[in-house]
Amino acid sequence: MKYVKPVNLFHDLLKMKATERGRLLGLDVGDKYVGLAVSDLHNKIASPLSVLLRKKSNIDLMATDFQSLAVNVKVFIDDLCKTGRLEGVRYTYWDECFTSKNVELLLKPLNLHPVQSKTILDKFAAVGILQGYLDHVNRILKSNPK
Repeated sequence: MKYVKPVNLFHDLLKMKATERGRLLGLDVGDKYVGLAVSDLHNKIASPLSVLLRKKSNIDLMATDFQSLAVNVKVFIDDLCKTGRLEGVRYTYWDECFTSKNVELLLKPLNLHPVQSKTILDKFAAVGILQGYLDHVNRILKSNPK
C-alpha cells in the first residue's frame, strides 16, 4: 500500500481510462469497527457499503474483503500493509470532521436498537468522510479543469 496526497490520488484517477477508473473506498476506522462506503463509477456520490469487525485475528479476512471490494488509522493501515495482500493499493487520509457525531444526531430521533444504530452510524460516518473528499476534489476539478 502506498500513501498518496488527497488531490494527487484524484488527479491520478482522472488520468486513467474511464473503463479502468473504478470506485473509491471510504473508511471510518474505529477501535472495534470499520465503516465502509464506496463511490459511484463517476466518483461523485458516496454510498454506504458495510461494517467490518476490527480484530487482530481477522485482519487477513479484512484484507480479503478490501481486495474483493477492489485507538488509529495509521496503525490500521500498518496492520493491513503487514498482510502483504494489498500491494498496489493507494490510499490517502481525509479529516473526518465529526462525521460520527453528525450521523449520531440524525439517528437519535429514530430510537433504533443500539446494535442497529451502531452499524448504521459506522456506515454513514464512512459515507460522510468519502463524500467530503469527493466534494472537495470535484470542486477543485471544477475550478481548475486542468
